Amino acid sequence: MAEIATNRLETPSQTSPAYNVEQAVLQRYKAGARQPEAALCCPTDGYDSRYLENLPSEIIEKDYGCGDPTRYVMTGETVIDLGSGAGKNCYILAQKVGAAGRVIGVDFNDEMLTLSRKYLDEMAEKLGYRNVQFVKGKIQDLALNLDLAQVWLNQNPIKTIDQIAAFEAECARLRQEQPLIASDSIDVVISNCVLNLVRPQDKQQLFQEIYRVLKRGGRAVISDIVCDEAPTPQILNDPKLWSGCIAGAFREDAFLHIFEQAGFYGIEILVRQPEPWQVIDGIEFRSMTVQAFKGKEGPCWERNQAVVYKGPWKAVQDDDGHTLYRGQRMAVCDKTFNLYTNPNGPYHREMIPIHPYQEIPLESATVFDCTRDQIRSPRETKGAEYRVTQTDTSNDGCSPGNSCC
Repeated sequence: MAEIATNRLETPSQTSPAYNVEQAVLQRYKAGARQPEAALCCPTDGYDSRYLENLPSEIIEKDYGCGDPTRYVMTGETVIDLGSGAGKNCYILAQKVGAAGRVIGVDFNDEMLTLSRKYLDEMAEKLGYRNVQFVKGKIQDLALNLDLAQVWLNQNPIKTIDQIAAFEAECARLRQEQPLIASDSIDVVISNCVLNLVRPQDKQQLFQEIYRVLKRGGRAVISDIVCDEAPTPQILNDPKLWSGCIAGAFREDAFLHIFEQAGFYGIEILVRQPEPWQVIDGIEFRSMTVQAFKGKEGPCWERNQAVVYKGPWKAVQDDDGHTLYRGQRMAVCDKTFNLYTNPNGPYHREMIPIHPYQEIPLESATVFDCTRDQIRSPRETKGAEYRVTQTDTSNDGCSPGNSCC
């Protein structure tokens, strides 16, 4: 939960550079697949050594990231890594999710894909199972399988304008009938210093795609470079600063807001690098890891449930505008009650659930008015006719010898 906000921040627009961002990034990361380049991104420490021991040294040397989103993934989950590069995060995740889990690395760079795929057999032999695959795609267009698109192009070389239209139609068909990543199919989306490499005009679509592929209740855990002020035009028009994770950095407040715009809830900063990684023209650039959840949509049904916000804030507001007052029994609909109390969600540690004494079946529930905040009377929870008197304490912690007063 977050303290009540007094204003909303819009995602700042960025001037499109006068060069091809994708080509600048692609060329530099191709070089990074051939030879390690320490300055390509923010150095990352803190990976669990147990998972690194099994990794080939080449993968570790040619990994470029700014955080460790893998630490927030659990056994048995299906995970995709956006911009999987050399495959370090994927091979760590393969060990964490186990044989029951699944890991998909998505990358656009053929040389990085060749590098990561090179060790598939070796890692499968070490682990005793194979649960990783690397696929070619653009992270802002996770529905389009670029390998299948390339097969069509090989069979239908483009020589006329009409053939461009035919290719676009084939891409639309592939997205619909053979998507690279299906909707509502992923437990966790991670990324490590890659979203900032996407062109400014594609970033909104990028977050919409992350949202699309996640299951209800799934989450995104993203490590990326953020800045405290918007990059200057000089920074935006430097190809090296784009491929070096600087020019495309999100302003840190706007980074959180773009998750909100895409429909996520429970958005939280997990890690923020205390000292800046780089400072350019007085603007500080640092690593930040953010977690956000999918699944707050749905009908609101009245089932006489309530929650008590524990504190320490006097009041907080959630992503749907519900205000919770510390210590008060706040009336919530069934959907919101489940969001607040889900042990795998972001809120449950701050909430005390209040269940009704007489459960209302979902099929008998009436519509709950989510447009206003209401305090739930204890009589609604217990029932208007509840008249129980209980004075026997012999079976609880207040029995003789166990003083509770």
